[in-house]
Amino acid sequence: MTLDAVARIRRFNRAVTLEVGALDESFLGRGRPLGAARVLNAVGRGKNDVAALRACLKLDSGLASRLLRSLEEEGLVVTEPHADDARRRVVRLTAAGEAEFRVYEELSDARAAALLGRCRDADAVLAAMDLIAAVLESDRIAVTEVDPAGPEARFCLGRYYAELDERFEEGFQVGLSRDPDLDDMRRPRGTFLVALSEGMPLGCVGLKRSGERLAEIKRLWVDRTVRGLDLGRRLARTAEQVARELGIATLRLDTNRALTDAIAMYRRWGWTEIDRFNDDPYADYFFEKHIADADSAGP
Repeated sequence: MTLDAVARIRRFNRAVTLEVGALDESFLGRGRPLGAARVLNAVGRGKNDVAALRACLKLDSGLASRLLRSLEEEGLVVTEPHADDARRRVVRLTAAGEAEFRVYEELSDARAAALLGRCRDADAVLAAMDLIAAVLESDRIAVTEVDPAGPEARFCLGRYYAELDERFEEGFQVGLSRDPDLDDMRRPRGTFLVALSEGMPLGCVGLKRSGERLAEIKRLWVDRTVRGLDLGRRLARTAEQVARELGIATLRLDTNRALTDAIAMYRRWGWTEIDRFNDDPYADYFFEKHIADADSAGP
């Protein structure tokens, strides 16, 4: 018997439902179902605006009100008017709620560790989970400006450099490349963008001004587990939008011959191959794109 795609997805859904305890009346043995526990978790993680909380968890107003009311009755949350806008409601954890949030975190961590303990190849399972989570969250992946020296940027760059070292024939040492100065990737000279899914960095791109109306695209990278979700295009498009805001008319980039997928991607996105414009020892191909009069839709 061969299971078709729909049957395989439904099998997966059933397995996840049982594993996470979605049908349990007492999720993780704490006396409340998964829905209420999930709301408590979201509030504990900073989703304090009720409207934003509903949107994050995809709850209708009636269900959100019932879940919040049940947590209020337990003394775990307080809901009150927003300090600056009485039409908005905000929710916060009480001291008891903060303690319960910490208990849930410890129990959830223990369950995750137990699940990985059942795996022969934990890395493969985690990669599959990352891909599935990104697909499910694809409409909510945020491309955000961050500090190029911040933790999200460092995480992405570390993964990016490790991949280059693996793929380049001669390996990769960042000290030998034309690594941009961090200040060149901060406004008003440039920017650094990261794609985030539930706080997890999935990709990045830097914009570095190199002339009055000229800038370079640097460190465009998407995690292998989520390639095919169009994140590279989203990152590049957002970098172009920022470049226009900064008065940039022309963008350039370079890449290595080993990155055949990137070379094909740039050509497909309308970049034009040009002569060498820097002395980076790892650069083999050089591209340019004029954006001053380009379609605002980006690449």
